[in-house]
Amino acid sequence: MTLATPAGHLWRPYTQMRHAAAPLEAVATHGTRIRLADGRELVDGIASWWTAVHGYNHPHIAGAVAEQLARMPHVMFGGLTHAPAEALARRLAALLPGDLDHVFLSDSGSVAVEVALKMAAQMWINRGVSGRTKVLAFRGGYHGDTMGAMSVCDPEEGMHRRFGAYLPSQIFCDLPRGAAETAALDAALAAYRDTLAAVIVEPLVQGAGGMRTHPPEVLATIAGLARHHGLPLIADEIFTGFGRTGTLFACEQAGIVPDILCLSKALTGGTMALAATVARTEVFAAFWSEDPAAALMHGPTFMANPLACAAANASLDLFETEPRLSQARAIAERLAAGLAPLRRVPGVADVRVLGAIGAVQFARAPDLAVLKAELLARSVWVRPFGDIVYLTPALTIDAADLDRLIEAVAGVVTKLAPGST
Repeated sequence: MTLATPAGHLWRPYTQMRHAAAPLEAVATHGTRIRLADGRELVDGIASWWTAVHGYNHPHIAGAVAEQLARMPHVMFGGLTHAPAEALARRLAALLPGDLDHVFLSDSGSVAVEVALKMAAQMWINRGVSGRTKVLAFRGGYHGDTMGAMSVCDPEEGMHRRFGAYLPSQIFCDLPRGAAETAALDAALAAYRDTLAAVIVEPLVQGAGGMRTHPPEVLATIAGLARHHGLPLIADEIFTGFGRTGTLFACEQAGIVPDILCLSKALTGGTMALAATVARTEVFAAFWSEDPAAALMHGPTFMANPLACAAANASLDLFETEPRLSQARAIAERLAAGLAPLRRVPGVADVRVLGAIGAVQFARAPDLAVLKAELLARSVWVRPFGDIVYLTPALTIDAADLDRLIEAVAGVVTKLAPGST
């Protein structure tokens, strides 16, 4: 049987292929623009799934990758090392808070979370503690598409609920936004303490769960309770890392040092795939042993790819030499001012802005196909999901393009919000 699809042989992400519209063909990028094969040019409002923080085709990153490509595009990391990886690990350790000094490099955000979960579980095993087989996660959260990562995503509202029977059973709580939720979290940590390996959280923003924000005090409460119950805290900064929330890392705003921290997405400035799982010294010490079996049992084939490490080092150069954090704060101010009037639109439930993230939540989920078409007609690339339309532009976006994005979102929301006229 042959099934014809608009994409030919390609199986596309998060897409029902039977009735999917033909995808748009991108042929070039520059700055904050995507050029299509039909000649149209779109202002990218989501920085290619939150990765291209410096905009597209930044010459410094492109030059570093080209130079590395000519020298050594890849070499296995088992038994070998190379300067780009050594430099990247050293620089990340210097930038991250506290003693987050031990960097394990992989090739995607989901894998970074898998590694973090394995680190936490094996840490207890190496210490001779059995029965620590579960993780406490938070409703509304999202941590990736691989099996372990899926198990700590929201089990009811998340996109992975169909897989419930296949996934490890985990413990879920509400974020401790108030006294009742804080007491419930404390009670759950106490009740499951002997079976928990770790606590995992997205600091300040639950991204793919709906751009749900929480103040730094909530993150500090989670960290404090995890510490009180003797449990390692995993901070999933795959989305929030590298300036997206207005500080280099979201954890900084709560003044906490997680035990394990996951990075990806903007790590290479959106150039190519790379991820890092970074552990504190106490976690790493559990693997420092005369016993070969106590080593961390993980090793992706393309771990620490030199091209990707070169791109990441060049991206860190730009954070050192160009004003990315002040740009993020300027974007926050413009998003807040531009999106605030939408709070008065009938059918809009909420408007949220945190750093270079702006989200408009509908009271009722709209027709996403119509919403996407309306945005595209305004020559912007914005991908709403669920009941939200959001903006996460490159930190380098200029005021004119940012205003164009805000105007497009405002116009479409005003036109299509359920309850608007």
